[in-house]
Amino acid sequence: MAPDPDKRRQRSERLAELLARTALSNQQAFAELYRETSSHLYAVALRILRESGAAEEVLQESFVNIWHHAGSYVAAKSQPLTWMTSIVRNRCLDQMRRREVDTVTIDDEEPGMMLADDRPGPMEMLLSSADALAVKSCVERLEAGQKQAIALAFYQGLSHSELASHLRQPLGTVKSWVRRGLERLKACLDGAGLKR
Repeated sequence: MAPDPDKRRQRSERLAELLARTALSNQQAFAELYRETSSHLYAVALRILRESGAAEEVLQESFVNIWHHAGSYVAAKSQPLTWMTSIVRNRCLDQMRRREVDTVTIDDEEPGMMLADDRPGPMEMLLSSADALAVKSCVERLEAGQKQAIALAFYQGLSHSELASHLRQPLGTVKSWVRRGLERLKACLDGAGLKR
């Protein structure tokens, strides 16, 4: 037998009223809200988590959340029980994510689990700074148009047509600047011993 629509409407109105009073920190209204909805919400949590202890924990967290956020409930957007069920469902999903993270956590104390430090060593840093100086020096030798076109293409990710529009130059000119600039850079870097 289908539930009576009038009874459902009355229950929704009653729950909305309890939520409104809960938003005003009315503990009695909150207790009534808990009595009227906790069995339904617990069943939702248990169906998702399939473990009574975890479902009870989620139910408690959810009611704390409801207490703190009752004022954010908007009757025009959803039914009160739907709103509270979504809080429980989200808490359940959070709980499941935490479980997944816990199962893949590496025990730092386990021997052989030390990870290599992937930061560059002093020699790599020295070579890297020398490379950077050589690149800067080679870029400085480019003509102004080539330098600007290559910088915009590299740092801003602009295409040839976007470069032409941005620099207010013909497309052919911009393509030529990029091509010739890259050729000059390659020759300069090869000459500096930076073969890539």
